Formats: sequence, structure tokens, C-alpha cells
Amino acid sequence: MGSGTGAAGGGWSRRRFVGVLAGAAAVTALPAPAPPKDAAAHTSTAPDRAAPAAKQPSAEPTAPHPAGKPNGPQPLYLGTYTTVEGGGTGVGLATYDPRSGRITGTGTLTGIANPSYLALHPDRRTLYTVNEHDDGAVTAVRLADRKILGARGTGGAGPCHLSVHPGGRWLLSANYTSGSVAVHPIDESGALGERTDVVTHSAPAPGPGQQGPHAHQFVTSPDGGHVLAVDLGTDTVYTYRLDERRGTLTEVAQAHTRPGAGPRHLTFHPGGRHAYLANEVDNTVAVCAYEPATGRLTIGEPQSTGSGPGTNYPAQFLVTGNGSYAYLANRGDNSLARYAVEADGARLRLLGTVPVSGDFPRQIAFSPDGSLLFAANQKSGTVSVFHVDGNSGDLRLASEPFASPVAVCALPL
Repeated sequence: MGSGTGAAGGGWSRRRFVGVLAGAAAVTALPAPAPPKDAAAHTSTAPDRAAPAAKQPSAEPTAPHPAGKPNGPQPLYLGTYTTVEGGGTGVGLATYDPRSGRITGTGTLTGIANPSYLALHPDRRTLYTVNEHDDGAVTAVRLADRKILGARGTGGAGPCHLSVHPGGRWLLSANYTSGSVAVHPIDESGALGERTDVVTHSAPAPGPGQQGPHAHQFVTSPDGGHVLAVDLGTDTVYTYRLDERRGTLTEVAQAHTRPGAGPRHLTFHPGGRHAYLANEVDNTVAVCAYEPATGRLTIGEPQSTGSGPGTNYPAQFLVTGNGSYAYLANRGDNSLARYAVEADGARLRLLGTVPVSGDFPRQIAFSPDGSLLFAANQKSGTVSVFHVDGNSGDLRLASEPFASPVAVCALPL
């Protein structure tokens, strides 16, 4: 298929092993139509407590701002694949202790196919998931009663990432297989309307070993003025201006990595002038400069992921709320690289790595206060939790990893 699975060598060279490559065949044999708009969610156990009251809106959970540590168990949502052997049956439901980091399973939200990536509305009342299969879709879930508010088509195949625009009125999603990005309106209830735009990345031409574009991420810049799409297939980060009245996209800039880098995920420094790019195919990272006025991104020289001599596919960066440290998930090396962030975000200095205590860390996320780091380990089907030292940036394993089928996303609230 067009994922370029051989470009980096071996059957694990891409996130696609249990994504579209395995999932598409399973979906063909076991179709899972989107639930109707009024479909109710089903849980395998009684729901735990209702979603917390709305808090101050926040952007995608990449740079949390430390606050007072909450008391009592907090909600945790877990993404998986439902159409692969050993996969889950929906969105995993759990809680975590904000002090010990210990995770406790509470059930499963069924009725959603391949919810491999999750995002939260800024008002914390609605959860959004991708439906990662050939006929791609996105689904909204009201957290108060776990009711599915409906699914909408993304106009592409294999959606693998989504995020909510900070204003809370638009959902942004990236279709990996078809190399396109989509926009959906969000109404006052949190439900999704029909998409208002979909743009396929037609230029530049695919990079070495790639058969086409592969959009891997779609996210808003910290200033809110632009939305950026990372495309692994074309070695490009596209900057768009989002018309917040009509929900349409206008391309304003492109930033190109070196050929064959395979950019996967971009994470901004809280200062808003720099970002860090994980290049999946060539196992490098890069510091990027960002110009809020124009949306122009300038990609710096490739740097080390800290991985050893074996095959490795960097997945995702996180940056601490104070902007002092950055962490990178390394799939294959099965480690978390720790970087000191210097020069107001313009420089990364590798400090070392720690074992992730799992196999193939696909995604990482901070707890809202930044004191815990969660790693979703795809191949081992586990979620590892680490205490984050706010002063030194050190990571300390919090407890035994939590078993979760084909864990590909962890979203702590």
C-alpha cells in the first residue's frame, strides 16, 4: 500500500502495522458502520463518575501548565484498534491516581470502530475519536453520560490524528492513507456537522519510498492564527489559514524536510516561536522556527533521537509547560529521550534516554498538571506512567504498566 512500509526497513517501519495495513482487511471482512446520530454508548461496566465540570480551555495536551494537583481518581481514555487480532472493543475507560500514577480500568465505550486517536474539546465536555479505516470518519462522545453524538465522514481514508481548534468550533483531522486534511464544524452540544473542507496534499511529489501523500497530524499554532498539517509522504509541513466563519482552508506556506525524512508529529514550544519535529522514516528530530505573522515554518538540521543501533521510529514530542524540557517517544528503541530546551526554545540538547517499560510507544501525553507522563505502548498492549520532575526533567516509572489492548493513545483528563 501507499504507506511506504519498506522505506525504513522491516515490517514495523510505520505506524501502519496495525493501522490501515492490517485494519483495512479486517474492516472489509467485518464492516463496522458508524452509529446513528442518536445512538447510545455502551459500556461493559457501569460508568464511573460523570465528566468533570468545565475548566479553563486548553489547547492540544502538549504543553500543560502546572496547577494544584487534583484529589481523587481522574478520568483516562484509551485508544485502540477494534479490527485487529488482540485489539480492543472500543475506547478504553479508566481512572488514574494523580499522586501515584496508578491506573484502574473501569470499562469500555463500545460502538466506535478503530478509535486510534482521541482529543478533548476545550470545555472538557466532549471526546472526539478518529475511526481509522478506509471509509474514514470522526466520532463525538458526550462525556457526561457517554452518549455517542454521531460520526461524520472525513472524506478520506485512514484518519490517524485529530485536534480541536482552540475556539472550540472546528475539528481538524488528518487522513493518513489518502494524504488529506479535513475540517468539521462543532455545534454547541459538541456534536459534529458535515465537513466544511477537505484538502488533499498534491504537491510536492512523494518522497523516496513513498507512493503518495500521508497526512499524519493536523494542529493549530499556539497563536491560533494558523493550522499546520504534517505529511509523512511528501516530507512537508503545510500551513493553512482557517476561515473561522466558513471552516475552509487556504494554504499559505510549505516547509520541507530533507528527502525521505518522513515527518510525523510537530509539537510547539509554549513560547510559540519554535516547534520540534519527529521524523519517523530517517530516525531524526529537528528544531523548527515559526513566524506567527505569516505561518511560515523553517525546519532546522536533523538531530539525534538518542536511540541505539537498532531500527527506531520516533513518534511524538512533548514539551513541559515551563518550556524547559522535551520528551520524545522512540518506537523500536523503546525509550523516552529527554532533552533540555535552551535559547528560549531554539535549541534542543539531548540529555539521555530512559526505558519506556513497554514495546513500541506510539503516543505520549502529560496529565493536565504536567506531573505525570503516559506512554501508550502499541505492541505490548500497555500504558506506562512516569513521574515528571519539574526541576530536573527526570522521569521515574510510577507503577507497573497497565494492560490495555493494542494501546495506541492515552488521554488523561
